[in-house]
Amino acid sequence: MKDDDVIQWRFGNTVIADVNKRADRNTVHDDVLDGRFRDRLKLDNQTGSLTITNTTTEHDGDYQLQINREIERFSLFVIVLVSVMEGDSATLNSNLTEMKADDVIQWKFGNKKTLIAEINKRANSITLYDVLDGRFRDRLKLDTQTGSLTITHTTTEQTGRFHQQINSVIKSFCLAVIVDVESVSVMAGDSVSLKSNLTEMKGYDVIQWRFGLGNTVIADVNKWFDRVTLYDVLDGRFRDRLKLDNQTGSLTITNTTTEHDGDYQLLMYAEGRIVTSKIFRVSVYGG
Repeated sequence: MKDDDVIQWRFGNTVIADVNKRADRNTVHDDVLDGRFRDRLKLDNQTGSLTITNTTTEHDGDYQLQINREIERFSLFVIVLVSVMEGDSATLNSNLTEMKADDVIQWKFGNKKTLIAEINKRANSITLYDVLDGRFRDRLKLDTQTGSLTITHTTTEQTGRFHQQINSVIKSFCLAVIVDVESVSVMAGDSVSLKSNLTEMKGYDVIQWRFGLGNTVIADVNKWFDRVTLYDVLDGRFRDRLKLDNQTGSLTITNTTTEHDGDYQLLMYAEGRIVTSKIFRVSVYGG
């Protein structure tokens, strides 16, 4: 940024952050909008770039960047990841307690957004569509109170992106159906390597590692941006302990403790969609 630059970030019409080089001031307004950005905004005072951490669907929407008199717009889509073992049921929650009398909820699947289910309160109708070569046949259940969708008897054919539209509001989910679970044991203090079984990330855009019941992202390789990221999360339990191979996406945890005991999920993305998923069940003993 130059000495006289002023940068302002807005979410909708609300100012959430600004940098004023003239006044040597850097401010995040994270208590606005019912505190949905509280402790989640990081502003780079050198470049004016804004980072939103620990995102939820509340942060989904349109952002406006104003640099002096120039304006640029961003649309952020926050996708909810749901993981399930093959054969189990997966529920995609609408987060409604009850649909209103004039609500219409549609569920769509895939990049082409094929309509698979719909509740129309105005017409008092519920419709499940037999599409996509029958991959959802006899597998869909709609909650008539909330509009939430459950997919039963899941297979890898149901892996992919689901889009929920409530009237004009859209929310996205990514369903990962897991077939492969590998158990790994390690002595406390030793290192453990979780292998992607790739020799090179050819054909994959992103490899991501998640940990625990909360599906917390701990590391990823993003070939789009030629970037490797290790996340300092979960009270720092992985700090200085993660090594990520940027060629294969394999993850190594060094100096393990019982805090690292648990499930690690490997997600591989191609063209913006999950193409494979695997669970490593790590047991740390002797600690």
